[in-house]
Amino acid sequence: MALNRPILLATLAMAGIVALSNVAVQFPINNELTWGAFTYPFAFLVTDLTNRFLGPSAARRVVIAGFVAGVVLSIVLASPRIAIASGSAFLVAQLVDVSVFNRLREGSWWRAPAFSSVIGSAIDTALFFTIAFSASFAFLGDDAGWAQTPVPLLRIGPDVLLWVNLAVADYLVKLAIAALALVPYRAALGTAAARG
Repeated sequence: MALNRPILLATLAMAGIVALSNVAVQFPINNELTWGAFTYPFAFLVTDLTNRFLGPSAARRVVIAGFVAGVVLSIVLASPRIAIASGSAFLVAQLVDVSVFNRLREGSWWRAPAFSSVIGSAIDTALFFTIAFSASFAFLGDDAGWAQTPVPLLRIGPDVLLWVNLAVADYLVKLAIAALALVPYRAALGTAAARG
């Protein structure tokens, strides 16, 4: 089945976000965040807009195509372990996002993108950080020893491994960006309604 222009654009946006995020996540800003925390949440915006305007089948196609392109780009631009972690987390989280969004699509305009992003982001964060940085997955290559350093959770809590601290902070940023992404989502709905 050929990709039409909107699906192609959404797929390219998805692949670009995933590749950029997989490079950015390798660069911690501090003990709480990596640069990837600020780029990856926009994948949910792409998925949700595709779902809203083109339906869940098209959204799944964008997720699958974006997954393949993103993993290939990530293998080139990031480490294999990051590519595996990202691909696994991305695929599961985005497909859950599509399902949750689709179940809530008839409610208030904000419910479907808000709840699907919250749930999808939780799944993505847990899978990605566990696979990418946990010592349990060291057999995938790339020494993530730096991520095993104990640090206070969000600078105020009990000591946790650095990768756990990064995951918690990452999830909080994803939630904030998901809330902010409601603005362009709503604008897109308004633009579509105006075009009629």
